Amino acid sequence: MLLQIQAASGFNLIEKLQNLAFAFAPKLVGAIIVYIVGVFVIKRLASVLTKIMQRKNYDKSLQTFLVSLIKVMLTILLLLSIAGMIGIDITSFAAILAGAGLAIGAALNGSLGNLAGGVMMLVFKPFKVGDLIEAQGVMGKVIEQGVFATTILTGDNKTIIIPNGPLSTGVITNYNTHGNLRVDLNVAIAMTQDIDVARAVATEAMLSHPRVLKVPAPEVSVLKIADGMCSLAIRPYTVQADYWDVYFGVQELVKKAFDAKGIEGPTPTRIIIQK
Repeated sequence: MLLQIQAASGFNLIEKLQNLAFAFAPKLVGAIIVYIVGVFVIKRLASVLTKIMQRKNYDKSLQTFLVSLIKVMLTILLLLSIAGMIGIDITSFAAILAGAGLAIGAALNGSLGNLAGGVMMLVFKPFKVGDLIEAQGVMGKVIEQGVFATTILTGDNKTIIIPNGPLSTGVITNYNTHGNLRVDLNVAIAMTQDIDVARAVATEAMLSHPRVLKVPAPEVSVLKIADGMCSLAIRPYTVQADYWDVYFGVQELVKKAFDAKGIEGPTPTRIIIQK
């Protein structure tokens, strides 16, 4: 009698397992099909997005980041959909994900700001690698533009890393937008000197520098007449790579030319009044 009861119980268990398999099999097959199709669609979308960004000349680091981010998000949605198809309750799981997202967002508040700023700059391109820029009190050549930070090499060979958050919201001066740079220099001469002669000598000195452009032509203008001297604005043009060479070289050439032509500089004076 006991053996009959055990045999019946075993038969009922096998029958239940068979019924469960028959009921679950269509869902499992459907989930597998959805997964295969979903992975294919995600890959196709990533490929199309990559081609679009390549046609628009987006930065390579931005392309990689955006494609990876979209693939991860779509994959998570796909897995959640499959879990719902096979009968798994995803409500609590979604709540856990939402809570984790809020916690991570609060912890990475500054980093997310840098990320957003980096993405915006890589999309709108206020500058590119190799440009000479001035931002956040720093002037130098951009040697790396990342998603979170931008690396700048200054004229004195210092490497400065600027977070993209404040960089994207601040003022950025790009010296490469028009293809050449104007070097701003100021040279003072004595009030007794002839301005036209000084202008001609300074212009000739600037043009003698091999890195100064002939077009646009260098300029010499009266900047200020005060404090017992006449300040001249010396404005040669050059390309970005030769900026510092022209900046220092032209000052030396103009000083030597003034000395050779007898053009005197201002003499510091101080008036003392006794009472």
